[in-house]
Amino acid sequence: MTFTPEQARRDIPILNRVLPNGRKLVYLDNAATTQKPHQVISAISNYYETTNSNVHRAVHTLASEATDAYEGARSKIAEWFGIGDGYLIFTAGTTEAINLAAYAWGRHNLVAGDVVVLTEMEHHSDIVPWQMLAQEREIEIRWVPLQVETSSLDMEVFAASMEGAKLVGCIHTSNVLGVRNPVEEVIRLAHSAGARVILDAAQAAPHDRLNIAESGADMVAVSAHKMCGPTGIGALMVNAETFAEMQPFIGGGDMIREVFLDYSTYQEGVHRFEAGTPKIAEAIGWGAAIDWLAQWDIAEIHSHTLGLARHTAAGLREIEGMRVFGDHGDGDGAVVSFIHDKLHSEDMAHMLDAHGIAVRTGHHCAQPLLRKLGLTSTNRVSFYLYNTMAEADFFLATVRDLVARFT
Repeated sequence: MTFTPEQARRDIPILNRVLPNGRKLVYLDNAATTQKPHQVISAISNYYETTNSNVHRAVHTLASEATDAYEGARSKIAEWFGIGDGYLIFTAGTTEAINLAAYAWGRHNLVAGDVVVLTEMEHHSDIVPWQMLAQEREIEIRWVPLQVETSSLDMEVFAASMEGAKLVGCIHTSNVLGVRNPVEEVIRLAHSAGARVILDAAQAAPHDRLNIAESGADMVAVSAHKMCGPTGIGALMVNAETFAEMQPFIGGGDMIREVFLDYSTYQEGVHRFEAGTPKIAEAIGWGAAIDWLAQWDIAEIHSHTLGLARHTAAGLREIEGMRVFGDHGDGDGAVVSFIHDKLHSEDMAHMLDAHGIAVRTGHHCAQPLLRKLGLTSTNRVSFYLYNTMAEADFFLATVRDLVARFT
């Protein structure tokens, strides 16, 4: 099916909402979370209305149906991401997925003196877990700097940082700059040094049909809610070799084989990392989101959203006093971070909200990156498949008017 944003909009109820101030919603905060089509909402409701039961535990009809739907969603999502003979572990999202990697892999494979290489572009979710581990185990963290002039990583420093590295953590696509990092080169250099690689692909998954097996990444973290799925679920996808090096860190039901008073044994597969009642409705909803997105070519979606970002960035740069970040190259994400030299970002966000326009403001959970830019906050607009050029133009016209009136 040929993609158009109007097709997508018809399926998303919230985009018809009129806000309390009488303004129609213009939702431009998709890098934070995306809106949900009725197919996802219905899949979740249908589970609770017709199938609600726990999984992997009983043999009655509802339990069998729930288990089939839950594991069917896992298979569908794994196929979408091309994980091959790897493993898809459900988590609460990208943050929990990276924490899972730090606990289940890091604490069993990293010792004092080992090196973890991170970048200045990282989201806090790919910084704090490794800092906590470093404090606990006396692990060294090395930082690959951002080159501000080009909005890119210093790959010479990256290559020089590989000696002694055991793990590289890299954000696939920046949630602040929209920059797609050279993850292929990151993986090649890391593996040549004998290091594992974990990618934060939260911003990449909505715009790029990732093939994780082909990429060679050892671990990849994603969130469903960034790609029109429900909140509260994501995944850590792990290749077979790395999976064999992981140990469970949350104990309880469903991750065990047998429990005795003096010891326990554990499941061999993904269930050893999914203790307790899992995210059943959320997994089913994520599967429905995959079905919905699969109507269209993801490349067409990316071309549309990147076109909106480029148009918006160019329009903002024409406004006096405006600073716009990122180059919006062919593989980049559809985010535009900006700040005006006379209007505080929070004031700008409140004024845009008064016109019905939802944008993000703040440090975007990337304080080291913003400090490198000499900032404490920016505004950020971010586009997804249901946004239109008319919305981008309305946003630009509103910003122009605000700057003219209040500066």
